[in-house]
Amino acid sequence: MHQLIVSPHNGTFLVARPGDRAGMQLPRTMYRQLASIAGSSSLLPDWLLDGARTVWGLDLAGLPMREAAVVRPETRLGYGRATYEINKGCNFNCEHCYLAERKFEGLPWDGKARLLRLLRDAGVLWLQFTGGEPLIDRDFMDAYVLAYRYGMLIEILTNGSRLHRPEVIGMLRELPPHKVTVSLYGATPASFDSLTRKKGAFKLVEKGLMAAREAGVALELALIVTRHNAHELDAMRALADRYGTSRTEYGTISPTYSGTPEPLAAQAPGFLDKSSVFKGCPAGHTFFQVDPHGLATMCKVGRENPIELMTEGTAGLLRLPGIADAQMLRTGGCGGCQLSGTCRVCRPLAKAYQEAKAPLNTYCQHGSEEAQ
Repeated sequence: MHQLIVSPHNGTFLVARPGDRAGMQLPRTMYRQLASIAGSSSLLPDWLLDGARTVWGLDLAGLPMREAAVVRPETRLGYGRATYEINKGCNFNCEHCYLAERKFEGLPWDGKARLLRLLRDAGVLWLQFTGGEPLIDRDFMDAYVLAYRYGMLIEILTNGSRLHRPEVIGMLRELPPHKVTVSLYGATPASFDSLTRKKGAFKLVEKGLMAAREAGVALELALIVTRHNAHELDAMRALADRYGTSRTEYGTISPTYSGTPEPLAAQAPGFLDKSSVFKGCPAGHTFFQVDPHGLATMCKVGRENPIELMTEGTAGLLRLPGIADAQMLRTGGCGGCQLSGTCRVCRPLAKAYQEAKAPLNTYCQHGSEEAQ
């Protein structure tokens, strides 16, 4: 399969290599030169051969264009990123999960394949597979291979419980992802299994981490800090450093996206993140979320007025920016707030907190000393 991906992206033109963070930016003339020989037996131009050697240490001399690179077409839509919630089903039952329901259901394979074509046609270059737990979906591996063939840079957001399977590790070794992020829920079986509410979860995930390390699959570890594991955060960091190439910590627990409060019980006192001021995001404009049934929304939280991609096609996405803007402009219970200029929470998430009747100190500066 291809070594390089040549793609438009938000008004620019990029050359990327699956599994590698380095890349090249091209002028339109060079992109069009590559597009004109896409899928042919023509050899790569000298400037691309030189660039591949310089950026990736990759020798593509003598390789025909059809084997060396996939060239993605330009599109009128500017959606460079998307998240595909391939299935809400999960083999864990985490206390802090933002999904109110975790039903194992979704599109049949032909629907999933058509949806991936629509994502490609919308311009999606970076695609995140998530869930639920994406690796338990019966079509996950086929969907991954198809997205890869379409020239997408793939991230998998997983609980890691299936990473040890030879067929999964073999696929990731052969077709490298852009990123694999594994959620880490503790450093011991006691804390890990308590949060996931699944006996043996810790041992299963550690088995997957070891398999990925042995196979050379780079992992990012997402440390989820809760009341179950806050006391062993240093041990979680050490575990992440042992198996991952990087780690990120998340200490703020939100309600479900539908506004029910159950996950808030997992919040660890003292770990609310109020350090970053919310200054907007590209949700609905250059990024969107798709659920297991092909319903497109601005993000995982702002799910109002979904677009039915399977019936409307990519033309329906033309309405998404307006839908997103309407959710961002909503005032609701925040009307007239004097702290709106330094708010830490986006409006769709604030709405979920309000519907969950969450204490102000879990999401709002009015509930903290800095507001006094």
